[in-house]
Amino acid sequence: MKEVKNLVKRNVLVFARDRAAVFFSVLTMLIVLGLMILFLGDMNSDSIVAVLAQMGGKRNPDEDKANASYLVQVWTLAGILLSNSVTVTMTVMGNMIGDESNNRLASFYVTPIKRLQIALGYVISAWSIGTVMCLFTLGVAELYLLVSGQTILTGMECLQLAGMIVLNTFMYSAIAYLVALFVHSESAWSGILTVVGTLVGFVGGIYLPLSAMPENVATILKGFPFLHGAAMMRVVCTKQAIETTFTGLPEEVTEEFMESMGITVMLDGNEVTFAMQAAYILVLSFLAILAAAFISSKRAVRDR
Repeated sequence: MKEVKNLVKRNVLVFARDRAAVFFSVLTMLIVLGLMILFLGDMNSDSIVAVLAQMGGKRNPDEDKANASYLVQVWTLAGILLSNSVTVTMTVMGNMIGDESNNRLASFYVTPIKRLQIALGYVISAWSIGTVMCLFTLGVAELYLLVSGQTILTGMECLQLAGMIVLNTFMYSAIAYLVALFVHSESAWSGILTVVGTLVGFVGGIYLPLSAMPENVATILKGFPFLHGAAMMRVVCTKQAIETTFTGLPEEVTEEFMESMGITVMLDGNEVTFAMQAAYILVLSFLAILAAAFISSKRAVRDR
């Protein structure tokens, strides 16, 4: 494991020294946050206020508006964490593409280090950096909520989110390595990263809630891990906000809202539980690793 440890350390340092890569990793978070605040935040909060007003009864419009705004903020936070777990791990995996382009990867292959160890070096470094960046995002969000006078997430909720972050970044690191095996130039990888970074917001229901999409499209998206990863985090992030916002309303209203916003995912009338989502992500992770190992072994035979 010493070889893997040294490779991980080396890959982490390569990424850290690339200031542009670090900058754009953070910029992704800021872009998503800016989009939500400037364009989509008011729309989503206004729709929540409209739902509350339709229920009738004695309600305080200003209080409903404040509660809805907070709910959208923490809902957005979950989406940003999921988006970062995808884009940051892919950015770090760019180290592998750079090594291949500069013939450093070929040099690794002629050393006594096994290919599995080389693969683990790339996957674990992407996993580690992706986790750290997402935790940093969570910390910044907590600070923002505190400074703005909003209710911050509890310590237990932060721990739960940390576990989900670790799980999701592991999967996307494994998938990124598998995809990287088929890419041989930095420009091609940059193009893929741009496309993925754009699509993940829509595929994961991050930019727009499921209710804003055609029913057929929403059904298809439920088969992608992006949506389930975001949903897991949304359950934790929005728990307090939903209880406050929908106090005194029928449970059916809350359930309908959670489904429309992608907080809970329904398939054939049944809710997809956290255990099912976690198992799905783990299965995809190990399938990606097995596929990558198989492809690498075949290439090793061919290279000989």
